[in-house]
Amino acid sequence: MRKVLIVDDDVTFCLMLETFLGKNGYEPKQAYSFAEGRKLLSTFKPDIVLTDLRLPEHDGLELLQLVIRELPGVPVILMTSYGDIRTAVKAMKMGAFEYVAKPVNPDEILSTISRALHKTPEVSPAPSDSPQDTGFYIEGSSNNALKLHEYITLVAPTNMSVLITGESGTGKEFVARKIHLNSERSQKPFVAIDCGALPRDLAGSELFGHLKGSFTGAFADKAGQFEAANTGTIFLDEIGNLTYEIQVQLLRAIQERKIRRIGSTVEIPIDVRIICATNDDLKQAVARGDFREDLYHRINEFAMHVAPLRERPEDLDLFISHFLTQANAELKRNITGLSPEVLQIFSQYSWPGNLRELRNIVKRSVLLTHGSSITRDTLPTELIEESLAEKPAGQAVADHPPHDNSLKESSRRSERDLIIATLEKVRFNKTKAARLLNVDRKTLYNKMKQYGIPLQ
Repeated sequence: MRKVLIVDDDVTFCLMLETFLGKNGYEPKQAYSFAEGRKLLSTFKPDIVLTDLRLPEHDGLELLQLVIRELPGVPVILMTSYGDIRTAVKAMKMGAFEYVAKPVNPDEILSTISRALHKTPEVSPAPSDSPQDTGFYIEGSSNNALKLHEYITLVAPTNMSVLITGESGTGKEFVARKIHLNSERSQKPFVAIDCGALPRDLAGSELFGHLKGSFTGAFADKAGQFEAANTGTIFLDEIGNLTYEIQVQLLRAIQERKIRRIGSTVEIPIDVRIICATNDDLKQAVARGDFREDLYHRINEFAMHVAPLRERPEDLDLFISHFLTQANAELKRNITGLSPEVLQIFSQYSWPGNLRELRNIVKRSVLLTHGSSITRDTLPTELIEESLAEKPAGQAVADHPPHDNSLKESSRRSERDLIIATLEKVRFNKTKAARLLNVDRKTLYNKMKQYGIPLQ
């Protein structure tokens, strides 16, 4: 069981996070000050550290430096209510794995912890092919699903580079994991990188590593993700977000099978299978000059497309059943099914967030349900609003409560509509959406939570 050290002076938050992590298979322990945290580093020996940025007498950056010095290789996640991007960049340069804003989303922090624990060179063994390990991706019975499974079976035993395309939330990472699990590298590391979340000035260090002193904040040598994935598989999600400079370095790594840490002249041989994914049209990106054509052909030896949920409606019942079983197990509930009205709403909804959205909504509804079946009142408003649009106008008006016509409410609706329209425009790529809306990713996440927009 992996040990998680939580350092935060908010006692209530610590207890909540400790309970949540304990229920999800971790061994958590909390400290309410820098001094307590420092002591537990040596006695508790955590596998990962979650620390608030603002601590009594000291701050999380000092604790980060302490972890790097005393427990090299142990990832640190910083948590804060102060959305200062400069501090975030500083923390990442110092060696923090991630920087998350409060209020912390439970699923998000769980995902971040999982990614952090799988990023180090001592990557845990490849996950088993169980629902818990493979998250929300399961095989369907539609023609699209059968074709995808056929492609996975064909390409997995080879060493070909694979490019997986599809909308956000369709399960591209789990297709990549499935390929890895069915390959000869299945017992070797599988390292997943979200290229859209890599800070531009740290992407090279994250992928290829760096030497101590090679740039401001490089306090120790660091192995990159390519070294962590050596002999196994590296999965580069949203590869279209990489800068031109990093694309050049990636092309060289693929062609020569060697990488060079930032600040080093020594070449390190690597044996890594490359699987990439994108929800962008890379051909258009090549035509615009945003993506190198030679790199595109290198990563596209074998292409496969993951269809959105709206194009495979015959798989909907299968996924609902799977997510209902998962949610019952995680939340210790015994919900037996969905009411006929909810099934009708689900079948009419377009599922812009695909399987990830379906999983989150089923889980949320299971938590809110008091009876044995999920009912309409547990669903987010966007599902109900879209189903109302299918009804005759008179019925829709009768069923739907009147809108608040106040200036404040009108402004809220306008902002929510703008966020949704922008997300749909960029196919729910939140990095691009934040850039178009002229806000940082954390602000966008908070706005999405505020307005009930699925995080995908």
